[in-house]
Amino acid sequence: MATSGEPVLEVSGLVKHYPLTRGVLFKKQIGAVRAVDGVDFTLGRGETLGIVGESGCGKSTVAKLLCNLERPTAGSIRFKGEDITRLSGRALKAVRRNIQMVFQDPYSSLNPRMTVGDIVGEPYEIHPEAAPKGDRRRRVRDLLDVVGLDPDFVNRYPHQFSGGQRQRIGIARGLALRPEVIVADEPVSALDVSVQAQVINLLDRLQTEFELSYVFIAHDLSIVRHISDRVGVMYLGRIVEIGRDAEIYEHPTHPYTQALLSAVPVPDPDARQDRERIILSGDVPSPTDIPSGCRFRTRCWKARERCAVEVPLLAVPASFEEGPAAHDSACHFAEEKRVVPPESTQANGNGPG
Repeated sequence: MATSGEPVLEVSGLVKHYPLTRGVLFKKQIGAVRAVDGVDFTLGRGETLGIVGESGCGKSTVAKLLCNLERPTAGSIRFKGEDITRLSGRALKAVRRNIQMVFQDPYSSLNPRMTVGDIVGEPYEIHPEAAPKGDRRRRVRDLLDVVGLDPDFVNRYPHQFSGGQRQRIGIARGLALRPEVIVADEPVSALDVSVQAQVINLLDRLQTEFELSYVFIAHDLSIVRHISDRVGVMYLGRIVEIGRDAEIYEHPTHPYTQALLSAVPVPDPDARQDRERIILSGDVPSPTDIPSGCRFRTRCWKARERCAVEVPLLAVPASFEEGPAAHDSACHFAEEKRVVPPESTQANGNGPG
């Protein structure tokens, strides 16, 4: 979808740390889980920003922070210029109407004791000003029709639907209040491949029809490519590379992004044979014990002494200020040609998941 360029969300210095404590009666903090540790991005009106990374990188925590399901430790989230992290009460409730979430698991995110009509219409109970009481049933039926379900399903229960149909119900619920932003937290990861494509196509159509902006969170780069205008790659609580989808997929500059893309399946056997597979050595460090300097250096084949003492900034590398690789990358040596030593291509560690 074509974007207006006007930012609807502006995220700056977003941090979420969960304290680690010891003791029962007298609790003492002994550390913190640094789930999100300084995230910055903007989301334009009508744009889809994909956020990708391995499990545990903090992307789902970002989703919760954007929807105010969690309060940040630090940083700001501006919706149309207003910092929503400082809001409470009625002001916060009003903003929540405009930022809705589609959850990952269509099986556990729907109340099994409620009918589909009650599930989709529940937002109207929380925000009664959004729809007159006598008109809510009609709106629910219209929403089911919009997401490709029979409006007569209003009296059925979640267990009577397939996974793909349940996710459509979740999407209908997210649309009920006519939000401007939808945060989709791995909305297709629990679905079969054929159903994934149907849900992605549905989201794409709804974006145009309802003028939506998406934050689309996933761990599968091939899925993100089909729906995103821009892509941000996360590692250990931070975005390490962000840019237009073509820039990221065709000209990745951060070694972590290069490793992730090397694991994406390629249908062409000749292209698959010629492609370099990057197997990362070692495990992902614990978010309670982040490496100094560049947090990816413990698994990076480019790592040098500078990487251990200096945190790389998320910026456009100097020699890439123009051209297809001109996008932000948090690597001291992003400008270097990708060269993987022979030992790095051997199966001596965990590859990107």
